[in-house]
Amino acid sequence: MNSETLSAPMPRTLVIASRESRLAMWQAEHVQAALHKLYPSCEVKILGMTTRGDQILDRTLSKVGGKGLFVKELEQALAEGRADLAVHSLKDVPMELPEGFTLSAIMEREDPRDAFVSNDYDSLAALPAGAVVGTSSLRRESMIRARYPHLDVKPLRGNLDTRLSKLDRGDYAAIILAAAGLKRLGLGARIRALLEPADSLPAAGQGALGIEIRSDRADLAAWLAPLHDDATAKAVEAERMVSRALGGSCTVPLAAYAHWQDGKLALRGTIATPDASRVLAAQEVTAASTVDEAVALGRRVADDLIAQGALEIVRALAEAAATEGPNVAPGRTGAAGAAAENHAAPRPGGDPASLQ
Repeated sequence: MNSETLSAPMPRTLVIASRESRLAMWQAEHVQAALHKLYPSCEVKILGMTTRGDQILDRTLSKVGGKGLFVKELEQALAEGRADLAVHSLKDVPMELPEGFTLSAIMEREDPRDAFVSNDYDSLAALPAGAVVGTSSLRRESMIRARYPHLDVKPLRGNLDTRLSKLDRGDYAAIILAAAGLKRLGLGARIRALLEPADSLPAAGQGALGIEIRSDRADLAAWLAPLHDDATAKAVEAERMVSRALGGSCTVPLAAYAHWQDGKLALRGTIATPDASRVLAAQEVTAASTVDEAVALGRRVADDLIAQGALEIVRALAEAAATEGPNVAPGRTGAAGAAAENHAAPRPGGDPASLQ
């Protein structure tokens, strides 16, 4: 605990806004327990909420507004004073937060890898031709199509329990999920194989939790400071910079993953077409002694991808999404389109690039 935290008046009550899915509630309860340990006299409550992302299950995220749909209602609760903080899977957080909000703490990362889950097969390589694989992510879909073109990749929506139930009733031969969520809920036994980053590069922020607050709550930022993990924050800020620079959204199969190696931060980024007919990759290593240096690392990797033609992919996908009509939420393609035209970040409130 730092001196700034010690000097701040102790809170009497804190309210955490959370989605009501089992995994989201686990995340909120994890933060609740951490705060209670820091401040035993503080009453920490959880405000459960249902978001539009939870309500719309008959269409892919890329057609209804992206993963920003999972955070907007929580931000409204913060704005109205009904909650003090919101806990998010960082992969669900837009690259640019709306004015008046900030990520106050990024917690230590869980396993960032993708997990292969099946009741009958041990790996993607073991699946027979035509086997149906479920995923909610264009990133994962592109990876599977590139390495296993004989498999049938189909959309998979719903919370974690819903996705597992669809597998169990036989709708899919296998599904790909984030390992972190399965492990957090004590479902690690469902994992038949972990996909190494070299085979399935994780999404930006995958496995990390972010705590969002109103930017005018300096007192709350001080109380949350002990929950912040500097090593994780540098890694995910580098990853998110790649997404930000390329205007990543749920229409773009984009991945970025940074990890510490011999005291240096190694970052790899990829972008592809959904059918994997074109896959671009870039990587770089730096000391990253500060967050700014980590962000600069992300910018360099993004620039490398741009030099290879990444913005051509972004532009083509934005144009394709725009032709799909009313299913695509207003402003979705604007983020990717702006990046393609101006090499700029998506506008505040745009979609996150971590495609889970």
